[in-house]
Amino acid sequence: MDNLEILAKALEYMEQHLETDIRTEEIARACYCSKSTLEKLFRFVNHISVRDYLIRRRMTKAARLLVECPESGILDVALKFGYSSHEAFTRAFRQVWNCSPSEYRTKSRASELFPRLYTPLVSGDVYMRDRRNFDISELYDLFQSRRNCYFVCCDIKNLIPINEISRVAGDLAILETMRRMENAAGEDDFVFRIGGDEFAMLTASEDEEYAGKIAREILAHNGECVDYEGQKIPLSLYCTVFRSGEKIVRYSELFTGLQTALRDAKV
Repeated sequence: MDNLEILAKALEYMEQHLETDIRTEEIARACYCSKSTLEKLFRFVNHISVRDYLIRRRMTKAARLLVECPESGILDVALKFGYSSHEAFTRAFRQVWNCSPSEYRTKSRASELFPRLYTPLVSGDVYMRDRRNFDISELYDLFQSRRNCYFVCCDIKNLIPINEISRVAGDLAILETMRRMENAAGEDDFVFRIGGDEFAMLTASEDEEYAGKIAREILAHNGECVDYEGQKIPLSLYCTVFRSGEKIVRYSELFTGLQTALRDAKV
C-alpha cells in the first residue's frame, strides 16, 4: 500500500468510525502500517495529527446534531460520539468551537467548520502541501438544487503571521471568519469550509445584489480584532461573490470555481 492509499484508507476508516472510540493504533492496523508511519505521513500532508483530526470531525458532526436535533440531550450526543461523560465531551467541544455545547445549541444554524479531508496529488507521490482541502461532496445535492443561487466566498488575509503567534490564535481567526459570515447570512443560507482558511456561503437567492450586500456586510468588519490571551489581533478577509450557473454539473467543477473566485479576489 503506497502513501496515497494509506491516507485514503485512514480517512475512510476514521469517517466510518466517528461514533466509535478508536485509537491511532487501530487506524494504522486497518491501513497495514505502523502507528508512527501513519502519524508522520498524516501530519506531513494534512498539517494536523490523527487524534486532532478525529476530534474536529466528531465535534463538527456533534455540532450539527445539537442544532438539528434539539430533542437530544447533550449527554446523548456525547455518548453517540464515544464520550462517556458530559465533562469530557464539553472539553473536546470547547477545544474546537471555543464555546460549550449548550452555548452552541442556541445558534440558529449548523455550519461545516471541519468537513472531511481529502488528499490531492500533483503527480506520482508529490503532494500539494500549500493548502488543506476539504471534501464537500456530501453537500452536492444542495448545490444542485440551488445551482442558480449565488455563493459568497471568503479567505483570511495573512493567516500565516497569526499562526506564528499561536496555532490557537489561528484557530480563533478561523472561527471568527465563520462567525462573521454566519452573522451576515440569511436564514436559509449555508456556510461551509472549503480550504484551510477559505470559506463559502451558499445563499438561497438568485439575486446578485443580495449576495453583494452580504459581502459588503462581511467586509465592513475588516480590521476588527480577535482576542487571544489579551492580545488584540486584527482580522481582515478577502470576499467575493460567485455563481456556478447551469453549466457546472460536477462537484469537481464547482469546487474549482469557488477556489478560482477566491484567487481572483486577491488580485
